[in-house]
Amino acid sequence: MKMIEDKIREALKSVIDPELGVSIVDLGLIYDVRYEGGVAEIEMTLTSPGCPLAPVIDKKIKDALKGVPEVKELTVELVWDPPWSKDLMSDELKAEFGF
Repeated sequence: MKMIEDKIREALKSVIDPELGVSIVDLGLIYDVRYEGGVAEIEMTLTSPGCPLAPVIDKKIKDALKGVPEVKELTVELVWDPPWSKDLMSDELKAEFGF
């Protein structure tokens, strides 16, 4: 399972936030990835609750996971707790943005 969850996370790195132009993984938007028996569940947040691009990001996630043949079914759950903060960003991205 862990190997497939890692494959899913790797595929998610190709999903770019349309506003910021960086990976949703590096932004720290992905809180959890679970996989069991062909079903993947992704728990994520957005940089703000009013983000108008939620449907765009959702579609990009679904498109990215088409490249992971083990995933037969996908659920993307948006959560707001804990709220996103720049502290969740990867160290590389923090450095790039000067944090």
